[in-house]
Amino acid sequence: MQAQQHAGGRPIADQLFHRISGEQTAPQEARNGLRHILALTASKLSDGLIDPKLILSWLLTSLGAPAVLVGLLVPIREAGALLPQILLSGWLRQLRYRKRFWAAGAVGQGVSAGLIVLAALLLTGWAAGLAICAALAALALSRAACSVSYKDVLGKTIAKSRRGSVTGAAGSVSAAGVIGLGLLLVTGVLRSEVAVVMAIALAACLWLAAAAVMLRLEEEPSDAEDTARPDLSPLWQDRQLQLFILVRGLLVPTALAPPYFVLLAAREGSLKLEGLGVLVLVSALASFVSSYVWGRLADRSSRKVLMLTGLLGAASMLGAVGAVWLGLAQTVWALPATLFVLMLAYHGVRQGRSIYLVDMSPPEHRATYAALANTAIGTLLLVAGGLGGLAALIGPSAALFAFAVLCLGASVAALWLREVEQ
Repeated sequence: MQAQQHAGGRPIADQLFHRISGEQTAPQEARNGLRHILALTASKLSDGLIDPKLILSWLLTSLGAPAVLVGLLVPIREAGALLPQILLSGWLRQLRYRKRFWAAGAVGQGVSAGLIVLAALLLTGWAAGLAICAALAALALSRAACSVSYKDVLGKTIAKSRRGSVTGAAGSVSAAGVIGLGLLLVTGVLRSEVAVVMAIALAACLWLAAAAVMLRLEEEPSDAEDTARPDLSPLWQDRQLQLFILVRGLLVPTALAPPYFVLLAAREGSLKLEGLGVLVLVSALASFVSSYVWGRLADRSSRKVLMLTGLLGAASMLGAVGAVWLGLAQTVWALPATLFVLMLAYHGVRQGRSIYLVDMSPPEHRATYAALANTAIGTLLLVAGGLGGLAALIGPSAALFAFAVLCLGASVAALWLREVEQ
């Protein structure tokens, strides 16, 4: 016991969590905070190692899978992780310990990643593409279990003013690992198919480790409900939830816009932003420098974070369009700089929306609110993605301009959200 304490008598966990959150906490919350950070770091790092937009797209192409299957990867991942949550929330409410639901989802993601590894090693062409898409669908469903349960677990074990610090710290630490992957890709160390498969295998192991850490969380039991039927009533009874879904839906373009930056750069011939390593680096660097900062800001006012990220996202998209109009798109700095700003906004949206939903939701209905919001956003993602595709027929600049208008609308709508951290 003495080895675990500072000379002043404070446990090491207390000291570490105090440095991260900036506040004194009870010993149990400090231990839980560090476990949250460890589990989330492992999970987020795995997300970066198996990113469908980058890593899996490259892998399927190298395996000779048809383009139609490559194009299905992101919709499978995004819709599969959001749309089932309303059904999963009913099952979650029947459990006394919600951490077990998250751990089961992490195990499912690890097993699914392992199946992707096997498919990549044993199959090629259509067979490899279909097998990897099927495994990704299972991974997305498991991710939905983690997403619908995590906000409930976080709300039960970490106080309101420290939740953003937990998620932000995990985001920055995991981003450092993904930066390492990006550097290896850029320098050519990881250019072989086997090396990328090994990175996915590492993701599988990290998810299993995350599950083991989360199971050690000290969680108070919840009141288990008798029915798994989803509760839809907050959708028409809670005006703040409706407004939050509107704001979050208008911020969806921060997730959809990056491919249009790539198309814009390719058309202008300015930079090879389609390079796997460059894309990974841009996203990871933005996450590394901003996730913890966004988290701390969200602890003070997640509403203002949503307002600010809407303005930041719109500025980055309009900046990219302006660079084309002014003839600056072919310079070495213009489009990479605007893409970096967009990724800053994207990570801010992720932090702000997560913390706002946790702090806004009634404690006994957090899982239901998370499921309702995420299912609604999953539907909006499909709609916005289709609209963006139609706008892209005119050109990537048109799509980015339309997306910027939506982000500006989000900032205006967020003015009517109430402050939930006060």
